[in-house]
Amino acid sequence: MPHGFALFETALGHCAIAWGPRGARRILLPGETEGETRARLALLCPDVVEASPPAEIARGIAAIVALLRGEQTSLADVPLDMGGLPEFHQRVYEFARQIPAGSTCTYGELATRLGSPGAARAVGQAMGRNPFPPVVPCHRVLAAGGKIGGFTAPGGTSTKLRMLAIERAPTQTALPLFAGDMPLAFDPDAALAHLRGVDAKLAALIQAVGPFRMKVNAAQSLFVALMEAIVHQQLTGKAAGTIFGRVCALFPMQSGPTPKKLLACSEAELRSAGLSAAKVRALRDLAERADAHTLPTLAEAQRLADDDVIERLTQVRGIGRWTAEMLLMFRLGRPDILPLDDYGIQKGFALTFKASPATLRAALARRGQRWKPYRTVASWYLWRALELDAATRSIP
Repeated sequence: MPHGFALFETALGHCAIAWGPRGARRILLPGETEGETRARLALLCPDVVEASPPAEIARGIAAIVALLRGEQTSLADVPLDMGGLPEFHQRVYEFARQIPAGSTCTYGELATRLGSPGAARAVGQAMGRNPFPPVVPCHRVLAAGGKIGGFTAPGGTSTKLRMLAIERAPTQTALPLFAGDMPLAFDPDAALAHLRGVDAKLAALIQAVGPFRMKVNAAQSLFVALMEAIVHQQLTGKAAGTIFGRVCALFPMQSGPTPKKLLACSEAELRSAGLSAAKVRALRDLAERADAHTLPTLAEAQRLADDDVIERLTQVRGIGRWTAEMLLMFRLGRPDILPLDDYGIQKGFALTFKASPATLRAALARRGQRWKPYRTVASWYLWRALELDAATRSIP
């Protein structure tokens, strides 16, 4: 097997693999761009050139692609070249490869399996230097108590949490619940540390507002979540909640709304719940797409990149970019959403950063580059800036 490397596309982005005569020498999870992944590989393996992968490596690539789109595929047959790695690290990696998709263990448990109780820290260090993710599935190895632990791939613990979510692997406190009823797809403590470190003005706002308390709300399905979003457009929360309750009452309580059942409702029935003619048309279009399976399911949306979710959802009548962004934030718990056209975020940014109205959107987008990959958290605090300002002005 000659030396070479290849980039390949997965549900997370472009991964890279370099190989030699004895198997894969290095595997990289995606950076922000294909170019970044390519540059990292060039630094780590400067002696290889891009080439068509040999059969064994091609099968390994196909298995990795399948795993990262949610299939619980075994990567046990992917050949790895561990030559030159410390013997202890090699043993850790071989034992880690035995953790099946959808399962997790802690650093301490893995150390015990190795026959080295008390070596949890050394196992963690080996995982941090893992050259072969996800073939050596370091994302499945957690800290004590099921806490998320570290992750050195691009995106840090957010990438680790996303990979665990794709596999439906359990964690204990890795996905904090806060006041909502669904987990966040990122570590809020890491997000706050990052934002405080890159932006002093935002750090001051975080200090003034206090703890991060964003809720992520459960949905019966993506279809139902989008139904609710359409009903809520241009209405107060109380009025929209009343109308959505009447719409849901049209369907059996056991199953609730489904695409076929909504399509079976007459326009008169839907209008009787308080829906406008425009919203009836939007709900019918949504139901037709869901029934035709052109709308992603909730599980499929979990595996899609943010921009892909937005592109798919905005094909539905009545669903714009803002609605898709709200779903990504408050239904899927995505970490890096910045709704540039949201009035509240623009106003909170203007108050916090003294931005001019003429350049407000551009300034927000530019400043937001600092906040990656946690722009959702920054957005939440910008919304709170409005509340903070209103409370300050109300004091006599």
